[in-house]
Amino acid sequence: MAKAKKGKPAKQSDSRSVVKPPTKNHAGKKISTRGDTPDPTNPKRMAAILTKLDEAYPNATCELKHENPFQLVISTILSAQCTDVRVNLVTEKLYKKYSDAKAFAYADPAELEQEIRPTGFFRNKTKSVMGASKAIVEQFGGEVPRTMEQMLTLPGVARKTANVVLGTAYGIPSGVVVDTHVLRLARRLELTKHEEPKKVEQDLMNILPQNKWIQFSHQLIWHGRRVCVARKPRCIACNLESLCHAKDKTV
Repeated sequence: MAKAKKGKPAKQSDSRSVVKPPTKNHAGKKISTRGDTPDPTNPKRMAAILTKLDEAYPNATCELKHENPFQLVISTILSAQCTDVRVNLVTEKLYKKYSDAKAFAYADPAELEQEIRPTGFFRNKTKSVMGASKAIVEQFGGEVPRTMEQMLTLPGVARKTANVVLGTAYGIPSGVVVDTHVLRLARRLELTKHEEPKKVEQDLMNILPQNKWIQFSHQLIWHGRRVCVARKPRCIACNLESLCHAKDKTV
């Protein structure tokens, strides 16, 4: 008679329960956890982030110095791959010499190149500055347009520049400005998993109230420059620290 096989002893349950992160978000859809924050864009967390930013930077605004929408167009074009501080130093003299769009549109290209040279990529920027200025003069009567569609027809103007001008100069929430700081911090706070600015902007537009699109960008840029710096974030001074689960936190 064959011997009966001994059954494996039943596993005893561990009294310590393991808490698993939720697999669905507030809308009932499956989610992927990025970093250590389950469902990082849920309304409660987003509201907390916005409140903290309002507390830290109630008066955040664009740091490019300008006196009118046209100057902001030029300054934003010049700010590509350049700091706002350097752009402001250049434009302080530039706007005294070139007083309006017409002056820029029909400037001497070689002369303008040298004047904006400190901002980098000065040849391409000269073409963009003069091209945008000429379009504003000849197609829009010297006035900077007020719609995204029209702004994007200007040479050298993409969504970032258009959003800066429409939001800051006109108060029109056409989208979310995604510069290097916004891109970096949006990923750090797990508000997006994308790296392409257009996709990051779309993600942010989907989770932010439209009346926060303009201010949120300014606040995140200020936070990235003053506290959450790229090389060594000052987490001890960050009022968002309790909401952030970045792996390189310094506290």
